[in-house]
Amino acid sequence: MSDTPARILVVDDDPGIREVLCDYLGQHGYQARGAASAAEMDRALASGPTDLIVLDLMMPGEDGLSVVRRLSGTPPVVMLSAMGEDTDRIVGLELGADDYLAKPCNPRELLARIRAVLRRPRDDDTPAEAALTFDGWTLDLVRRELTRADGEAVQLSAGEFGLLRAFVERPGRILTRDQLLEAARGSEADVFDRAMDVQISRLRKKLDDGSGRDLIITIRGEGYRFDARVRKAERGGRA
Repeated sequence: MSDTPARILVVDDDPGIREVLCDYLGQHGYQARGAASAAEMDRALASGPTDLIVLDLMMPGEDGLSVVRRLSGTPPVVMLSAMGEDTDRIVGLELGADDYLAKPCNPRELLARIRAVLRRPRDDDTPAEAALTFDGWTLDLVRRELTRADGEAVQLSAGEFGLLRAFVERPGRILTRDQLLEAARGSEADVFDRAMDVQISRLRKKLDDGSGRDLIITIRGEGYRFDARVRKAERGGRA
């Protein structure tokens, strides 16, 4: 792992918030810079590597949800919102945000969330052969791609990919919500049960191949179990 400090981009139209957060993150060893809009963010991303984005939900012009949707999880995003509504949190996570905090947030809590997100496994930490197959599906852990038996790719949000990876790496085991959250998003994640239920429901729909077989089984009062035989395969291929 590189000793270079992580590079963080704080995207918020409030200059006071940008300055406070950039200064605080800088004091804790990060390279932090600010952007006042999605357009400034794009220019900053084009100018050099960024390891994580702290992104405001409500901004003039393109809003945070639109930004998260098009970024598709690269780089990871911690979203901030002055609204703090459950619906915003769920939608943000569904679209691919890695974590979500209500504003005003304690900079120490934001720092903890950033550290948790940056500790999660990255693509370059994953073995090149790390692809898993189950019931005709292939999940490429490097490219973060899910492919049907007919070769058609299925788009996954960052949250859906994290959940599916947690399931396929632990087939046949009953996993509680807390275990799924820890495996998919990090032990310091703060995601409501409803967000988990929504993501699992969406994941089930994407895994529906018309056979009527449900690969994610609900175990009432306990959690969920992935009901498929999982095997390793060459990346991009089958077992």
